[in-house]
Amino acid sequence: MLLTPGPTNIPQFLHDAMTTRNYHHQSKEYKAIFKQVRQKCLQLIDMSDCILVASSGTGSMEACVSNFTQKKALVLSSGKFGERFALIAKNLNIPYCHIQKEWDTKIKVDEAIYAIKHDDDIDSVFLSVCESSSGLRQDYEEITKAIKELKPNMTVCIDAITAVGVEKINHENVDAVICGSQKAFMLPPGLSMVWVSEYAKKVLSSNNTKRAFYFDLDKELSAQNSTNCSACTPATTLILGLNASLDRYFEFGVEELYKKSKLRALATREALGAIGLEQFIENGSYCMSVFKTNKSDSIREYISNKANVHIAGGQGILSGKIIRISHMGFIPDYELAWCINSIELALDNLGIRKFDGTANAIFSKLILNS
Repeated sequence: MLLTPGPTNIPQFLHDAMTTRNYHHQSKEYKAIFKQVRQKCLQLIDMSDCILVASSGTGSMEACVSNFTQKKALVLSSGKFGERFALIAKNLNIPYCHIQKEWDTKIKVDEAIYAIKHDDDIDSVFLSVCESSSGLRQDYEEITKAIKELKPNMTVCIDAITAVGVEKINHENVDAVICGSQKAFMLPPGLSMVWVSEYAKKVLSSNNTKRAFYFDLDKELSAQNSTNCSACTPATTLILGLNASLDRYFEFGVEELYKKSKLRALATREALGAIGLEQFIENGSYCMSVFKTNKSDSIREYISNKANVHIAGGQGILSGKIIRISHMGFIPDYELAWCINSIELALDNLGIRKFDGTANAIFSKLILNS
């Protein structure tokens, strides 16, 4: 049972979708599916266009930094994955300014605006909606709105890799939205998407300082719009899986899934809070629940061995200090109940708290009475 915040568990219907038939990517049948998938992506997030990229989410992060930065990038980060934008710029020798906060601290609007006002070279901004390393959710709506009000021609890109499919993405003041297959879409890693605005497309077509070949988004967008196939070999099986995943989203109801993800998160937090686990961040993203514990490794080892439940620990500076439980995608309620029960049993096994079923009782009551 995989309840890590990416890769997530792959339901059987998606395994079936990816293995029922093998298409050649230049066939008419496959190109028709490729076109359908892009249209469904735009149904999910109503922007000007969507580019499918055969890479993990990091590949599309690199594509956005290399394609949208002409002079200098501004990176706003509160964790490992926001910091990755800065590492990408550094490795590509792209000038950048980095506002770097602690992993439990949000970027303030005034901090971003101050940086832009005092550096005329900044022409692109990059930040993460949800920080996967900690569960922190940036107030990206306020930040992007203030940036666009100050400089309408600033290209604003958001990493929404763990947010897409969990909450409605506000793209009113955003030019590029990045997502990956291995999160709420419940697919294996290896496919990412970049939704783009009309302004972003203009920047792509006019930017003569691009530092990309495979990740040339202008070339890729042109190929996908004109041929219904990517410029290079696409991730064929993953696109078949994405087609089926999006169909299930619309059958279930996207807004209903957002509500369900929120309910799962709130119920998990109340249940585990009742047995003494403290949230790492209050009011974090609903894509996952994150709890402080210096017994992270022991808890994870116990529930893996005894209950076949796999959750995530901390990364980097949070290694061994937190546990992270995913709420992304179509998670059956009974799987989370099993996970919560096993965590309470782990605390008993570690001599922290006697097991009495409190956590599972609270979780089940909140879920079933919703």
